[in-house]
Amino acid sequence: MEKDIKMTDLPGNSMKLDGGAMFGNAPRILWQKWIRPDENNLIDIGARSLLIESDRYKILFETGPGAYMSSEMKKRFQIVQNDHVLLKSLEKHGVEPLDITHVIISHLHFDHAGGMLEQWSKKNKELKLVFKNACYITGRLNFYRSCAPHLRDKASFIPGLDSLLSKSGQLDLKDDSDTLELGGVHIEFIESHGHTPGMILSHIKAGGIDIIFMGDLVPGTSWVNLPITMGYDRNAELLIDEKSRVLKRAFDNKALLFYTHDPVYAVSKLDFDMEKQRYIPVDLKKEFCVPGVLR
Repeated sequence: MEKDIKMTDLPGNSMKLDGGAMFGNAPRILWQKWIRPDENNLIDIGARSLLIESDRYKILFETGPGAYMSSEMKKRFQIVQNDHVLLKSLEKHGVEPLDITHVIISHLHFDHAGGMLEQWSKKNKELKLVFKNACYITGRLNFYRSCAPHLRDKASFIPGLDSLLSKSGQLDLKDDSDTLELGGVHIEFIESHGHTPGMILSHIKAGGIDIIFMGDLVPGTSWVNLPITMGYDRNAELLIDEKSRVLKRAFDNKALLFYTHDPVYAVSKLDFDMEKQRYIPVDLKKEFCVPGVLR
């Protein structure tokens, strides 16, 4: 058993996306109460990673969009910062890229996987992995989707990333219900297909703490409400069914929810409103840091 485990949320490169696209068929008059849009109908989108540290392992869940794009492409995709924010966040916690032992990516869309890559520069435009000692873990089906994406979400994948990961010899593909034991950290993967085929959520247990990394199944607190989906979701009805099952799992296990895209909150607990007959996020935390979970 690991002597000491620490969990910390880390900010990455934030974005701005169209509010209508982020809330699917929900009308603006409804969703603008939850997240205020700017004059161009854009809303703030966070990019949060979860770092779990122990004596032997440093596990990074998600990497955000990073800074692998050129300045022109950053403007097109509304990425706010030019520098690789996640690397600066790691540095503040005394962690170097070479220290990371595992990188777990829910799916390979650029806003989740781009931070795996080195920052773009005019001198070197070639894609290079930044966590050179890490094992890269993602869903098997989603990886194959990234190799030959459908036109529906082709623009969301990073051209050449699949080949780079394959050639690295450090890629580990997971399926539904696969588990991973890393010292005192137990991870069970939950496969989801409503947003993109083969996305994997991570149900993490360590030292009596349960936390589910929700990926794009529930990107932020505003999407806990079951009928609320994104226009980017491949199959909204399927996503709602999957969300219902995962939220029930979280509620039954008293698990925390980790939100990778929420612009304000990192985690929350979950409650069930009997009157409205729906789950609601409670005890919301803007920052998440649990030092010394295991003693």
